[in-house]
Amino acid sequence: MLKMEPSIVVAIVAGSVTAIGWMVNHVLTDHREREKRQTEASLKYVEKQLEELYGPLAFLLYEGRQTFQDLLDTLGRNYVFMHGNSLSKEDLKTWLFWAEYSFLPKNEKIRELLVCKTHLIEGSRFPESYVTFLNHHSSWFIQHQRWKEESVAYSWHSKINWPIEFEQEIIQTFERLKAKHSALLGKLTQIK
Repeated sequence: MLKMEPSIVVAIVAGSVTAIGWMVNHVLTDHREREKRQTEASLKYVEKQLEELYGPLAFLLYEGRQTFQDLLDTLGRNYVFMHGNSLSKEDLKTWLFWAEYSFLPKNEKIRELLVCKTHLIEGSRFPESYVTFLNHHSSWFIQHQRWKEESVAYSWHSKINWPIEFEQEIIQTFERLKAKHSALLGKLTQIK
């Protein structure tokens, strides 16, 4: 058996410990950098979703809620259309004002966001409530345009009721994304 000088043994052990320490440090740094890049990419995507789609949608829906409540206050009741009943001339005039200056333009903005920002929709499929909203808007918009341009009377509203689940789903997704955004910011702070 070969006998080594203690100073050589110490140098080999020290060199080995240094090399192992460097490798462990390198692996941990590489892992932390990879995690940081993934977190930054996730954060950037969530910020884009909030800024370009869900934030504007939530704003339009919150604003629409208040506008609808203002209409109900103006009409002096908690509904606009009662099944089978038509509106008085004055109520119809009020309704058409709100429809043309608030509801239809707001719905068109929502439709545009969904059309132009589909890549930012949360999840792997186009939600059914979104389709219901699009059907609601299209049904009402085309009938209203026909009335304006060709004087063809209609029921003054969409054949499809306002999809409450669409509104709820948008607001819930907005809130989830805000929470996710906050969590990702916290995680990024810890990584750095």
